Amino acid sequence: MEIFPAGRPTTSVPPEWFTGTVWQDPIMVAPDPARMRALKVTFCPGARTAWHTHPLGQTLYVVSGVGRIGARDGEVRVIRAGDTVWIPPGEEHWHGAGPDTMMSHIAIQEMLDGSVADWLEHVSDDDYLTAPAG
Repeated sequence: MEIFPAGRPTTSVPPEWFTGTVWQDPIMVAPDPARMRALKVTFCPGARTAWHTHPLGQTLYVVSGVGRIGARDGEVRVIRAGDTVWIPPGEEHWHGAGPDTMMSHIAIQEMLDGSVADWLEHVSDDDYLTAPAG
């Protein structure tokens, strides 16, 4: 058993994978043979990930605020504190804050061959600002 103390540093995210101001706080990178990785990610208004996929899928748990998540079929959905989202392996998607709201979520995914995500191009403003469904 190992306890990882609170107070590990918050870091900014790589601009090649995100648009806007985004911060991440480490929760866990499990040692081998486990593959689990978890982060708390906080998006400022208008900030979002680039398009990406996960080899073994991803679970998002929204901790605070109101955000958006989009898929390649063009559907954009609103996500709120308390929502849990499952993204299946290989599904191209993005997620982030609302245009006028911050959003924080816990992102949980597993590594496959040392990778938790395959990053693609940035999400356009047109895709991001698509009127959410529902």
